[in-house]
Amino acid sequence: MDGLLFNPIEINSLKLPNRFVRAATNEYMTDDEDYVTDRQAALYEELARGGVGLIVTGHSYVRKDGKASKRQAAIYDDTFVPAYKRLLERLKPYDARVMLQITHGGRQTKPEICGTTPIGPSPVTDKSTGITPRGMTHEDILDIINCFGLAAGRAREAGFDGIQIHAAHGYLLSEFLSAYTNRRNDEWGGTIENRARVVVKVLRACRLRAGSDYPVFVKLQTDDGIEGGLGIEEAAEIAKILDKEGIDAIETSGGIVESFPFACRTDIDTPEKEGFFISNAAKIKKAVSVPLVAVGGIRSIGVMESIIKDKRADLISMSRPFIREPDLVERLRKGLATKAACISCNQCWHPDGIRCAQVSNTSS
Repeated sequence: MDGLLFNPIEINSLKLPNRFVRAATNEYMTDDEDYVTDRQAALYEELARGGVGLIVTGHSYVRKDGKASKRQAAIYDDTFVPAYKRLLERLKPYDARVMLQITHGGRQTKPEICGTTPIGPSPVTDKSTGITPRGMTHEDILDIINCFGLAAGRAREAGFDGIQIHAAHGYLLSEFLSAYTNRRNDEWGGTIENRARVVVKVLRACRLRAGSDYPVFVKLQTDDGIEGGLGIEEAAEIAKILDKEGIDAIETSGGIVESFPFACRTDIDTPEKEGFFISNAAKIKKAVSVPLVAVGGIRSIGVMESIIKDKRADLISMSRPFIREPDLVERLRKGLATKAACISCNQCWHPDGIRCAQVSNTSS
């Protein structure tokens, strides 16, 4: 091992001890009112103890109608801040940094979950649910932008080390970026610049509320995995816009609910199958000046090291492997493992809390 993965990196005011990121993963562990719980704190504590340099929380919704699933964490009101403070207090003894991912579910939700007709940039029916969202007004868009900014302020007040704006996986901001879901002909649609405008405004709102020194990452959609959707060439242009606007780092991903399991592929059993979004990450990396976070089926240390060494990305992000092995980073560091034990079976998503189906006694 040449140590690349365990070299520290500094991004804005964020100092990370290594290059490992726990990708934002909805834990399904909140209480009935969507406040974070001791179960989530225990899960993050395991990750921190296990050596993960940066933990990104499961996506927290910024407005009441932005809830995408049951038992999803919320950040739409000041009353949620104390529970986050208690969670973060538990992680202080460890060297990990923690970011809050902020989101709005957009059209990828249901009335029984979000409490109303889902919204989207345009009334394009979601084929996975058959639900047609309400097309947003100009006033809707401005309010959503403000809600993201308020959420960023709450994250800083709670003590998070930064935020990640969720603009991927077919949720609201991702919907604006894609011509498949954004059919608008006003300032919020049409050209790449117009479709990216909402994310730019959200970034500015977050800076306004949380400060210019507060680390702000973005999870950026690079491929919808669906005909007529966003692809890598447009994504690279959007990345350039965000780089110019002052984003601190970009995590590249892809896939929407309609194209599942494009973003969460199974049977990753050889190095050749790993890193299915790495080619996209490499293209974005060449287009921007900020650090790049790679995600998507990365499992073995040889693949991880080659990604960093070849400058295709600066950090390695994983989700499913950390569900099975929260101590994976420490095991890799000590030479106790050369790859994740995760078999990518996609059986870890459970409405009562994420867990590894291959392990009978998981801590989550």
